[in-house]
Amino acid sequence: MQESATSHRFISVDGVRIFYREAGPTDAPVILLLHGFPSSSRMFASLMPLLADRYRLIAPDYPGFGHSDAPDPQAFAYSFDHLAAVVDRFTVALDLRRYVLFMQDYGGPVGFRLALAHPERVQALVIQNAVAHEQGLGPLWETRRAFWRDRAAHEEKLRQNFTSLEATKQRHIGASPHPERYDPDLWIDEYAFLNRPRQAAIQSDLFYDYRTNVESYPRWQGYLRERRPPTLVLWGRYDLSFTVAGATAYRDDLPGAEIHILEAGHFAMDERLGEVAELTRRFLASHAIGGP
Repeated sequence: MQESATSHRFISVDGVRIFYREAGPTDAPVILLLHGFPSSSRMFASLMPLLADRYRLIAPDYPGFGHSDAPDPQAFAYSFDHLAAVVDRFTVALDLRRYVLFMQDYGGPVGFRLALAHPERVQALVIQNAVAHEQGLGPLWETRRAFWRDRAAHEEKLRQNFTSLEATKQRHIGASPHPERYDPDLWIDEYAFLNRPRQAAIQSDLFYDYRTNVESYPRWQGYLRERRPPTLVLWGRYDLSFTVAGATAYRDDLPGAEIHILEAGHFAMDERLGEVAELTRRFLASHAIGGP
């Protein structure tokens, strides 16, 4: 496959400067790439050239992430409803009328909100370690549930954890038996990002708001059962936060979902970039989206 150059652009959405990466022909089927925590569109930088011969790939940074503006949390609500609303208006600004949603981690809460708001725009779903069922939440979520119950009592400890170098590293490696395969630059960059001004407050607000995603799981599941979008689930088995049960649970709503459990962690492309690209190409081609 021929690689394509990636462009790096900014656009203003509701007065917020949004950074995004773009690759592929402007008249090709669109894949909207929605990143996770604490990453940015950079997590898709190596994937995009591998798919850009047949697809238009667009990967925005949410407000507060990557190269997008990070407004003060006192003036900007860092909630998943608000992030999704900004991404929705971002798609309107770029005139994206139909797209495949590629959702990783936080990309799930953002993407499912888009899908519920505009089901007619969604051609297919590619889900990479993004949870829509409670059985996918691993034991680590017990401390996060405690934070939801009593934010004041747990906030300082939570902030210290998610901004630490060790926690940032473990998000990538998880339970992998091959930590030597991971490039340390992956988490050093994210660690630097998490320790920028305002990040502790921004990410704490989003961690607290994550409870609204769990509350929304039944609605997301209802969307899957009712609309039955073609769905590819790619899941790194060594993820400590989102367990393999979260992958197989999609079959409860979509018996025809294509599910692959990969020898990888939370960020499956760290180890399985080529496999993720090839599975995505084959899946979309099998549904007549973008050709072989």
